[in-house]
Amino acid sequence: MEERLQKLLSAAGVCSRRQGEEYLSAGRVTVNGQVARLGDKADRSRDIVALDGVPLRPVARHTYLMLHKPAGYVTTLSDEKGRRTVADLVADCGVRVWPVGRLDYDSEGLLLLTDDGDLTHLLTHPSHEIEKEYHVTVAGDVEQALPILRGPMELDGQPLAPAQVEVLGPHRLQVVIHQGKNRQVRRMCALAGLEVKRLVRVREGDLLLGSLPAGKWRRLTVEEVTNLRLAR
Repeated sequence: MEERLQKLLSAAGVCSRRQGEEYLSAGRVTVNGQVARLGDKADRSRDIVALDGVPLRPVARHTYLMLHKPAGYVTTLSDEKGRRTVADLVADCGVRVWPVGRLDYDSEGLLLLTDDGDLTHLLTHPSHEIEKEYHVTVAGDVEQALPILRGPMELDGQPLAPAQVEVLGPHRLQVVIHQGKNRQVRRMCALAGLEVKRLVRVREGDLLLGSLPAGKWRRLTVEEVTNLRLAR
C-alpha cells in the first residue's frame, strides 16, 4: 500500500513526520534511486526508500520514554549554540528517539520521547487537545491575576481554550491547559501581571510525572501508551 514518504520515514523510526517533510524538501530522500519530493508516496513492499542513501529498515518495536527534564536543557536533538539537549539525557536508552512537543529551556518536568512517528503526530496535532498540568511558582498579585487567567484570553491574536487555574499555596498555581502554544503558560501569566519563577509540567493526559527524579527517564508501560493514544 502506498503511503506518504514522511509517514514511512517516521514509521521507520528515523525522524518525526515534520522532520521527514524537511528532509524531503532538502532532497535527502530517494525512492528507487530517484530524489523524492514532498507529497510523493511509496510502497515499502516494492519500493526502496532511502535517507541520505541509506535504505530504511522497519522498526520492530517502538520505544516510549518519560523524561523528567531539568531546567537548563533545550528540547531538541542538537543545538547550534552548543547548549545541553534532552537527547543527552536519554542517550543511554539504546535507540534514537525524539521529543514529543516541547518544554522551554527554563522549564522542567514531564517530557515524552519516542521513535513512533504516528503517536508523535497524534499528540502534537491541533485537534488532539490532551490536558497538560503545570505547577507554577510566580511573583506578583495572584488574587488580581486569577480572574484574568480563568477568563477569556488571546495569544497571537487567537483565542485560547479556557484554562483551569487553582491556587496550590502562596505564589503557587496549578494550571491545566489543552493547547500547546509556544511558552503558553508563561505568556498567560505575563498577561495577568505575574512573573514565572519556576514552571514544572507534572501531568500529560493520565500520565503523571510522579517521583521520577530530575534528569532521569523511564520506559512507559503498554497501558500508559494505550491511554495516550485514547486521551482527548
